[in-house]
Amino acid sequence: MVEIDSLLHAGYHNPAQRPWQIERTLTKGALMYPIFITDEPDSLIPIPSMPNQYRIGINRLEAFIAPLVGKGLRAVMLFGVPNDSVKDEFGTAADDPSGPVILAIKLLKSRFPELLVSCDVCLCEYTSHGHCGHLNSDYTIDNTASVKRLAEVAVNYARAGADNVAPSDMMDGRMRAIKQGLLEAGLSHRVSLMAYSAKYASALYGPFRDAACSGAKFGDRSAYQLPPGSRGLGRRAIERDVREGADIIMIKPAMFYLDIVRDAKEIAPNHPIAAYQVSGEYAMLHHSAAAGVFDLKTAVLESMASLQRAGCNLILTYFTPELLEWLD
Repeated sequence: MVEIDSLLHAGYHNPAQRPWQIERTLTKGALMYPIFITDEPDSLIPIPSMPNQYRIGINRLEAFIAPLVGKGLRAVMLFGVPNDSVKDEFGTAADDPSGPVILAIKLLKSRFPELLVSCDVCLCEYTSHGHCGHLNSDYTIDNTASVKRLAEVAVNYARAGADNVAPSDMMDGRMRAIKQGLLEAGLSHRVSLMAYSAKYASALYGPFRDAACSGAKFGDRSAYQLPPGSRGLGRRAIERDVREGADIIMIKPAMFYLDIVRDAKEIAPNHPIAAYQVSGEYAMLHHSAAAGVFDLKTAVLESMASLQRAGCNLILTYFTPELLEWLD
């Protein structure tokens, strides 16, 4: 005999009942679109490893973004892709007033004032060695110098008009330094701080490094990004960033780290929780669908549901343009 409390089908047999079982419904406001801004102003360069994604020049940016804003785009994350000729040991070009990120901030805020403009804060795209901070003579990270420089860059993005700054470097203490910098600049009331709190050293970043031309020239980033199996370190990093003033907590990558997303929601229940569906996740879904493994739309929406089910309030995904249409 079937126990009465084992009978579940009736609760979702009718299609009208199925949305009632869902804890969160995906909306356009839950999406942030990461985009790559090149310092070649007239370029719109396809990224081979990331279908439908581009390096966008400043002169092409408004025409690229306008249709997406018309479809309901609410937030973007900017990544600068400078020419190799401006890269140096210290990432000097990261906050160049004539560089791609600051120009893009000013253009987007002037043309689309309601669009939230977030900026990734890191040095890897701007350093000649491709690491995320300054280096000591033995090629280890100089954390103190790195944090000082990252805070300068974040504050300069904020001064240019950014609504949010998001340090992705994983240096120790950078959240407190950036928050203090924003406070001293009189910007802490209007610029939020999104922490890449639990950013893991992942194989899934490969296409991004192709897109941003930011691969390390020697070694790797495993000395400062978290080891993939380290749940405890992830929890400690989240706790630290909450203490240091983060307004939003991010987990990266997303789908391989749903346990960490759930941990973040438990550790920081009063903070928005974000997850970054990274380039490798995007490419896997695209190429699998192209190979006939599954329907792309169905799989992407399922991936979004998994992230929301784990506790996400905000999802950074390269599928944002498609989702803006699918959610209509």
